Amino acid sequence: MVVYSLYILNKAAGLIYQRDFNEGLRKLSSNDYLVLSGTFHAVHAIASRISPVPSSSGIEVLETETFRLQCFQTLTGTKFLLISEPRQQGSDAILRRIYELYADYVIKNPFYQIEMPVRCDLFDRHLGAYIKSL
Repeated sequence: MVVYSLYILNKAAGLIYQRDFNEGLRKLSSNDYLVLSGTFHAVHAIASRISPVPSSSGIEVLETETFRLQCFQTLTGTKFLLISEPRQQGSDAILRRIYELYADYVIKNPFYQIEMPVRCDLFDRHLGAYIKSL
């Protein structure tokens, strides 16, 4: 099981966290990461509006030959995007565990301001250990 990257977007489409877990990935510029997060947020919103299912929450999974993108959206509108190898099983459970780590080490941190970039060493360490254990 290979997890490539994790992105966390706030409800206004701002990229508040990004981390690569695979050494072989091509690095993007900071502007490219911002464009990526804004584009996904817009497409996600459009997909939820044009869906024939009234309770659709937008794009949840995007599968290609080279990667799988899984999206988990919280009730507050924060989106967690996990990019992994194709045909990755259990991505939704992985994202829920990452959300638990986020809640424990970021949201409960008294120095963290909601919707701002995540800069929390405890979150980074526990996230890295969890991804490595997969």
